This record gives sequence, structure tokens and C-alpha cells, in this order.
Amino acid sequence: MDILGLSTSPSSGGAYALILNENEGNRRLPIIIGTFEAQAIALELEHIKPPRPMTHDLLRNVIQSFDSFVKFIFINSLKDGTFFAQVVYEHNGSEVEQDSRPSDAIALAIRFKAPIYVSPEVLGEAGIVSEDESKETSTSKASSEGAMAGSAMPEVSKPGSSPSEKLRQLEKKLDLAIKNEDYEKAAQIRDQIAKMKG
Repeated sequence: MDILGLSTSPSSGGAYALILNENEGNRRLPIIIGTFEAQAIALELEHIKPPRPMTHDLLRNVIQSFDSFVKFIFINSLKDGTFFAQVVYEHNGSEVEQDSRPSDAIALAIRFKAPIYVSPEVLGEAGIVSEDESKETSTSKASSEGAMAGSAMPEVSKPGSSPSEKLRQLEKKLDLAIKNEDYEKAAQIRDQIAKMKG
């Protein structure tokens, strides 16, 4: 996965969406992270060096001082809307795994220029198809269902709507959020859909 970027909105309460992009595919993975972690990632991506080492810089320096280096990071699990990751580093010729939050793991990965991997299960559950693919999917859905103008349909839940109707409305909102590249909102809607299905 590559880092596509960071996005935020005034209503996010200081949270950011870190967007990972599939290297050989068309899915994106939004992960909600805190302001401090977003700043640590953004500074390194922009090659901005603060006058004093930040926490992730200090951690890199400590790892290097033990003749170790981060080989890769692996986002390996998603439980109750929370992502889990492993930092895999080499020490004395053997691989060592360390539990981590994805945001901290990614902040370390970019400092070591290490690859970022996501398990197929996590990507299948939480990945969002990028705009081009979602347009094709929504077009084929609209034509197969005989809908005249799917995007013009109201998205307001009606009292007494069936769960399947609410699910369809959420999926429409998800498509719209992706189209507008509002990945934070897309991640929240994705989590709502997962709860309904789960």
C-alpha cells in the first residue's frame, strides 16, 4: 500500500483520515488517526525536520542504535472498528514483531522507507473501491435494476424503512462520499454498514 494522503473536516473533532492506496488494485483504506500522529506522518512526508526529534524520530533513532531496522509494517486485523498492526523489524539477524497502532506503525515505516502491507481480510472488509471503479459499479447496478437516475434519488431514511432499505441508502451515501473524496465520512459510513451486516 502507498500513502495517498491525509484529510480532515471541521466536524472531525481533531481526527484525520489517513488514506492508503492499493499498489496493484483500485481499493483505498481510510484509517482514522489522531492529530499528533497525522502531524508526525505529514512532517516526514513533506521532508520537514523539526529542531528537536519528535517521538517517532526518537523511536527510529533508538531502533537504529541497536543495529536494527524496520523491514515492513503489517495491518493485520480489524476488530470492532479498530485496526491493529505489527511492526516487523530485524535484530541480530532475526525478525521480531511488535504490536502497534497503525498510525504509529506507518509513521515508523515512512522513516525507514519500509513497505506497508494490509491483510486481504482487512482490505476486503474495510477497503473502499476508488472512484473510477465505484462509478462503473453504480452504473451497472442502476442499469440492472432499471433505475432512471440513481444519484437523484433521495437518501433520507423513512420511518419504518426495512433494514435492507437502510443498508441500500447507506451504500448510496458511501458511493457519494467516495465520489466527493470525503474519505473520513466514507470510513464512518463503512463502519455503520459493517455493524448492520455484522
